[in-house]
Amino acid sequence: MKLDTDNSGAIDKDEFLSIPGIGQNPLARRVIDIFDTNRGGDIDFKEFVAGLSIFSSGSVDDKLRFLFRVYDIDNDGYISNGELFLVLRMMVANSLTDVQLQQLVDRTILENDEDGDNRLDFEEFKRTIAHTDVASKLSLEDKI
Repeated sequence: MKLDTDNSGAIDKDEFLSIPGIGQNPLARRVIDIFDTNRGGDIDFKEFVAGLSIFSSGSVDDKLRFLFRVYDIDNDGYISNGELFLVLRMMVANSLTDVQLQQLVDRTILENDEDGDNRLDFEEFKRTIAHTDVASKLSLEDKI
């Protein structure tokens, strides 16, 4: 499958979203933002390879750091209550009301914010998801 359909030398958002299985992912636009490290509005070859390498050869810590960046929308090194709400809203769509979702977010922050700053840093985030298999789901080995 040719990704750069307009032969521009980069993959724009529409081209990225046309990759099978990507367009339906509610977090696809966040992944695009993270891959686009130079903030050029598209993903050049170097950015694409660097992004994919996290999923193919990255360590568990690399994969978790990528996932942390999905939630850390403003790139300040923390996941705020508002950021957690926005990303979870993308994931659950309308299966939870805003009140239900906010309660889930508040409880997640309350239970995992060890330093009391009402946000999650990377280490707190890692401990929050330590009991899940999320790192294995961020791996391409079984999917290629």
